[in-house]
Amino acid sequence: MIVGSIKENLSSEKRVSITPETAKNIINLGLKVIIENNYATHIGITDKEYEVMGVEIKNSSKEVLNNCNLLTKVNCPSDEEILKLKDKTILIGILNPSKNQSKINDIIKKGINVFSLELLPRISRAQSMDVLSSQSNLAGYRSVVDSIYEFEKAIPMMMTAAGTIAPAKILILGAGVAGLQAIATARRLGGIVSAFDVRSAAKEQVESLGAKFIEVVSEDDNETESGYAKEMSDDYKKKQQDLLHETIKSQDIVITTALIPGKEAPELITNSMVQDMKAGSIIVDLAAEAGGNCKLTKLNEIVIEHGVKIIGYADFPSKLSQDASNLYAKNLLNFVQLMVKEKKIEIDWEDEILKKSCVSYDGKVLNI
Repeated sequence: MIVGSIKENLSSEKRVSITPETAKNIINLGLKVIIENNYATHIGITDKEYEVMGVEIKNSSKEVLNNCNLLTKVNCPSDEEILKLKDKTILIGILNPSKNQSKINDIIKKGINVFSLELLPRISRAQSMDVLSSQSNLAGYRSVVDSIYEFEKAIPMMMTAAGTIAPAKILILGAGVAGLQAIATARRLGGIVSAFDVRSAAKEQVESLGAKFIEVVSEDDNETESGYAKEMSDDYKKKQQDLLHETIKSQDIVITTALIPGKEAPELITNSMVQDMKAGSIIVDLAAEAGGNCKLTKLNEIVIEHGVKIIGYADFPSKLSQDASNLYAKNLLNFVQLMVKEKKIEIDWEDEILKKSCVSYDGKVLNI
């Protein structure tokens, strides 16, 4: 049984799905690992480091795709890569089937068995495989770093003989994994931090990090059984919009992280809100790839509207490619270990993790 991996086809994607450490662990399971040459040299890992662990280096991605039984990826493969895969190859990655339905259908027609890691159930046993959490953590940190780079002022209070510099006010919208890390990072850097989340349960977490929790008083049930925020009523949305509009006027930096699984990101920041922000303020929209939390966000661009700089990058984890790759590769290794029994791939369909993360198997569509 051969596990293969190739470089990602997106120019902005620097992450890899197998590191030398996880390759060794996969080999210890009784499987063979092959990668294309110069697989991870762009993040400072040489082919030699893989070879020392027992990995076989192929001259091209085509050789890997033609020979592997299980392919690990970060993102969805390209059309060209799909054509080179063998029938019944197992494909594992963050494949976003709801967004990439056409490509996923092509993959299924090719006879590929698909597992998408963002579909993992939110259960304790799956935490070590939770790619969304590991990557969102890094995205939350990096969003603060990038916002500070674009901001033309200092973040902490500074007292000098020439006068005092006031600390920056930073608002985080969404207190999930990315939001909580953004709060913690902004606090460490000396900002005055406040946060908003539709889930009242997030209040304790926000305040434990030293931030102020901004809350809409409502009787709405605002959380799914899985712990995610859910779409709210029109009445709640009106109250939320009024509260955010007033709050956002005084903020220097706003970082948005609000997502609803399987749906477009909720619009939290309107054109009129941006218009009322201070000139020179920054918005970082971590939901840009899902449509954006800000009305004026443009995917993978920085735009200036009403004097406010709006950052819509979708590759924040990739900007920390070494750490992101290490975490992702460990998540993926833990997932692959569930499939291996006595040096062979055997899918246990009684296992909730495998069952719920499988998009298709043997031509049958299971989860999209």
